Amino acid sequence: MMGLQFSGEIWEWRGPAPFYFVTVPEEQSQAIKSAERLLTYGWGMIPVKVRIGKTEWRTSLWPKDGRYVLPLKDQVRQAERLEVGQTITAKLEVSPERNRKR
Repeated sequence: MMGLQFSGEIWEWRGPAPFYFVTVPEEQSQAIKSAERLLTYGWGMIPVKVRIGKTEWRTSLWPKDGRYVLPLKDQVRQAERLEVGQTITAKLEVSPERNRKR
């Protein structure tokens, strides 16, 4: 298991349905990338347990432009009162998919 913490700004992808993300910084993305073959369940997706503030949930990091992005569910954004443009700190626990409890 790999534990990481990072800060980043919330941004919105405007498609058919809006999605909100925080980009994992280069240094942390490279650490994840170096272990990707052990962590991914396919398409470069990396399962993680995330904590922002008091809210904790499971999701997957998505590869984008050589780094990873953390999707923010509406439920999380509302619980923590998060807005586009706001800088947040996220704590991640990254572990191989086969060890992840469902």
